[in-house]
Amino acid sequence: MVAPQLRSFFPDLGDPRTRSALALFHQRFATNTLPNWSLAQPFRMIAHNGEINTLVGNRNWMSAREPELTSSVWGEDLKDLIPVIAPIGSDTASLDEALELLATSGRSLLHAMAMLVPEAWENMPDMAPDLRAFYEYHACLIEPWDGPAATAFTDGVVAAAAMDRNGLRPARYQVTSDGLVIMSSEVGLLGLPLREIVESGRVGPGEMIAVDTEAGDFLRNADVKSRLAGGGPYRRWVEGNLQHLEPARLS
Repeated sequence: MVAPQLRSFFPDLGDPRTRSALALFHQRFATNTLPNWSLAQPFRMIAHNGEINTLVGNRNWMSAREPELTSSVWGEDLKDLIPVIAPIGSDTASLDEALELLATSGRSLLHAMAMLVPEAWENMPDMAPDLRAFYEYHACLIEPWDGPAATAFTDGVVAAAAMDRNGLRPARYQVTSDGLVIMSSEVGLLGLPLREIVESGRVGPGEMIAVDTEAGDFLRNADVKSRLAGGGPYRRWVEGNLQHLEPARLS
């Protein structure tokens, strides 16, 4: 199925009674696998363009941590969520399952995605100390899901896009004069008149943008990162608890 067929396949999309503050969709071009319904996107929260090249390690580490998982949100019901990641499924499906666990267990959607798909914070000397501490703290909790991958994701209230730290997939956005925000792999997706475009940009390596449909806010990368960095005393936690081991000297 290709994009022009959606309206015929899903008649509700053409019904004027269907209204939504956001829409997440994906048109797949099968380059290395044959088309299959099990690979159809979006999943519960994510659609993505690219590949998760660290997938085997990410799945194995999540499985290894399952016996130690605890949650004040889920309590005894946590056992019903295991395995967190199904043993079969695409790379997008696995990332979707990891994001869903974090985002429904007390963290915000943007916080959860920043944990899974972080910036290249270790080699950015000009990064704000509080933001660096955010990433360093969470690097102790979970490994990065590395692409190349451009992701679009939502929890039904916040719609967002993130680029992994490699930055090898396109992600363009436009903002219109009436408040519509469009993000896709290329500009010109909807063929809007240029006079209606008030802002046009790209999601760069490690960057994230978001729309909060409840607050009516468009959050650019700096806005998102400022909120994340200010979400907890990460510098104090890192400086007070992280221990660096000296390299062993063998005689």
